[in-house]
Amino acid sequence: MTPETLAEKVLSATRDAFEALNLDAAVLPAATAVERPRDPKHGDYASNIALQTAKKAGTNPRALAEQIAKNLTSTDGVAKVDIAGPGFLNITLDAAAAGEIAGKIVAAGDTYGANESMAGHNVNLEFVSANPTGPVHIGAVRWAAVGDALARVMRASGAKVTAEYYFNDAGSQIDNFSASLLASAKGEPTPENGYGGAYIADITADVLKQHPDALDADDPQEVFRVAGVDLMFAEIKSDLADFGTHFDVFFNEKDLHDKGELDAAVERLDKQGHIFESEGALWLRTTTFGDDKDRPLKKSNGEWTYFAADCAYYLDKRERGFDKLVIMLGADHHGYIGRMQAMSRAFGDEPGTLEILIGQLVNLLRDGKPLRMSKRAGTVLGLDDIVSAIGVDAARYALARYSADSSIDLDIDLWTRNSSDNPVYYVQYAHARIAGVLRNAADRGVDKGETYDASVLTHERESDLLKALAEFPSVVATAAELREPHRVARYAEELAGAYHRFQHDCRVLPVGDEEPTDLNRARLWVVDATRTVLANALALLGVSAPERM
Repeated sequence: MTPETLAEKVLSATRDAFEALNLDAAVLPAATAVERPRDPKHGDYASNIALQTAKKAGTNPRALAEQIAKNLTSTDGVAKVDIAGPGFLNITLDAAAAGEIAGKIVAAGDTYGANESMAGHNVNLEFVSANPTGPVHIGAVRWAAVGDALARVMRASGAKVTAEYYFNDAGSQIDNFSASLLASAKGEPTPENGYGGAYIADITADVLKQHPDALDADDPQEVFRVAGVDLMFAEIKSDLADFGTHFDVFFNEKDLHDKGELDAAVERLDKQGHIFESEGALWLRTTTFGDDKDRPLKKSNGEWTYFAADCAYYLDKRERGFDKLVIMLGADHHGYIGRMQAMSRAFGDEPGTLEILIGQLVNLLRDGKPLRMSKRAGTVLGLDDIVSAIGVDAARYALARYSADSSIDLDIDLWTRNSSDNPVYYVQYAHARIAGVLRNAADRGVDKGETYDASVLTHERESDLLKALAEFPSVVATAAELREPHRVARYAEELAGAYHRFQHDCRVLPVGDEEPTDLNRARLWVVDATRTVLANALALLGVSAPERM
């Protein structure tokens, strides 16, 4: 029995209790949920539905709980129901009902964990979006891992998700980048505010291969700008793909200007009554919607501001049919939230249409000391540095394992260690260990069979593992709802721990010449189910599930 099925039974038993007690069923919720108690001695699951509804119905919560418990105890699969405190229901399943989940998981395979909690939503998820002036820095690498994992989690929860990368090939940063390439080609020092590092020399050499006469052109810097940006962005795309991060759309800000979308956005905002002129400039009255000050859209000299492009880009996304826009930004973008939310409201959208997630800093440590410089980039650490230090799997897992709003220190020594204190090794080893058990079973001709007797699964470790397995779909749904894919990583570690304890205390395969028993076969179902869930959890994080380690 899954937690969702049990929750439906609890709600049904509550409806029957309301009828028996002549209470108004209109106060009942459309759905309810059950939770695992912190103390296993309190049963398999708990519900507070009596406490939630008794006051609204004008009755005593414990009296209501007693009637619900009476109804629920007569339900198939429920062994007993205890009432705790003022009206908590502590529910214990019988072994057969608890064990059914393993068969459902094996049958579902790689679809287990999928749910419909975000069905009907069309989400645009924008992340990384680093300008093509150098390799992806470590802060953006965090978003590459977290954003990709979030896209996977939301898709698993029924949403249609478009992963999008927004880039700007104009502006002062690109000017500094192209000036740095030109200086490198001339053998001159890096200009002020320019970019250094070995990658500048590499890009310069590649530009000169494509354009041997670049230095003789009428505008050499423009040659290096166009070709250099193309080369740098191609490298960024390739590096992200090698990291397992894939985008559905690469959107260029220049297209907004070329298509006149900035004018269209301002016209829309003007019709909404939120545009005004002051000192020769054009402004959006964002203070109407809670911003700390109004924002300029066009300067007095006629130039568009960056914020005008933000408005046009937002409107472009909405007109492409997205009802949820999620943008992931670095720690230095907190001031961006107020103006963007105000802009969304100015377009007439409801709160929640736009979500902005802020990620905190990442430090890479060796011997307890932060690494600050990249040999290739010459400045901050980047994708190449973290991958070369700990590998793709460990980097993705480590960066996605923590809540994005907390800063993290990644210790190279820890994340390269083949031991249980390395979280990614701990989870992957559990999967590999299970694969080994299943290989041994096949080699010995021990078949779990087409069906199994779940009622024999009565050991405490079996119960703990089965309950953990049943939680996976709700973990995925919660991770999607809260935009917190790190919940999947933490769950995977808990599941790996439950499996290691199970295998320590519960012998899966017969010994020697013993004939396989119903218990052996049932435990093989549980083992296979655990392998499935670990593999599915790792897949949501973009991490491999090795068969051998």
